[in-house]
Amino acid sequence: MDTETYGIIGMLGITALLLWYIMRLRRNNISESMQKNQPHIAGHDVLGGSAINPEQFDEPDEETLNMLGELLEEAAESQGLSYEE
Repeated sequence: MDTETYGIIGMLGITALLLWYIMRLRRNNISESMQKNQPHIAGHDVLGGSAINPEQFDEPDEETLNMLGELLEEAAESQGLSYEE
């Protein structure tokens, strides 16, 4: 065999190795992506944080009550109803 044949065999071998390596990387990336992007199941996910002072929500202040009243009036008007306190 001459050097050209050895060159072709070498290039085919390198091409086969590169294709194998690329396919292995692809398969690993796909499986890793599937594991990271699983849907969250209620109760299994960890939620951080909490209210600093949860008692502040027990009794709304006057400003909040007025804002909620205005929202109720707007919602009633948009539905063609009259809202009376």
